[in-house]
Formats: sequence, C-alpha cells, structure tokens
Amino acid sequence: MTHPAPRRTVLLVTGAAALAAGCGGGSGGDGSFASEGTPSAGTSGGRELAKTSDIPVGGGKVFADRKVVVTQPAQGEFKAFSAICTHQGCTVATVAGGTINCPCHGSQFRITDGSVARGPASTPLPAERITVQGDSIERA
Repeated sequence: MTHPAPRRTVLLVTGAAALAAGCGGGSGGDGSFASEGTPSAGTSGGRELAKTSDIPVGGGKVFADRKVVVTQPAQGEFKAFSAICTHQGCTVATVAGGTINCPCHGSQFRITDGSVARGPASTPLPAERITVQGDSIERA
C-alpha cells in the first residue's frame, strides 16, 4: 500500500523546482537576458563581451552566459559587475531605471557602483575587471 506524500513535502519539492527554474540563466524570451558575448573565433582569448554601442548610456546589459553585467552610467564610462545576486545566487536579469535587477526576490543594484539600491540583498555586486579598446569591451 502506498501512502500519499504529505502536503508539506509536495510544496517543498514543487517550490524547489520552481526556484531552480527561475534562478537559471538563459533567455526569458523577452530579450531581458543577453546571449551575446560568447567567445568567437578571432577574439583574443574569447574575452570580448560586447561593442561599446551595445551598452546604452544610463543602462546596461546582462551577459548571463558569462555571469557578468556591463553598464554605462555616463557617456563613455563603462563598469562591470558580477551578474550573480549577492542575496541567494540568482542571475540578475535586467538593467533598467538606473539599477541592475534580480528577478528572484527583487533586489536592485546601482549601475554606477553595484551598491544595493533595494534589498533583500545587503551586499553590493562585486566589480569585474574590463577594458575598453576602441569599440570593444573585453573582460580583463
């Protein structure tokens, strides 16, 4: 005789599966996640992330596959941060309204320095090293 799973077990398993699906990288189909920036032949070491023209002034772009987000707070000023939210390790999804936004619990980080604009995250996104050479943004 089999016994039905307790309600708590079903909810825990279902919630864990939903969280795992929500925290994965990839495209949400709405263009929020960037699939560009993959290493290409001819790129020195596959470090190129984007062209400077790909990063909007006052905004940015998430490269989920490379676990980095690149922002341009002011014309010609490029910054890069880890795309992994410091709250619970989800990949951030969008850059809008001057913040880098995590879809899992709503944390927001400033595009200027990665500092927390809205929790639940309490620590900033770590900075990533990039270089700008001509119109190319590369991971240092």
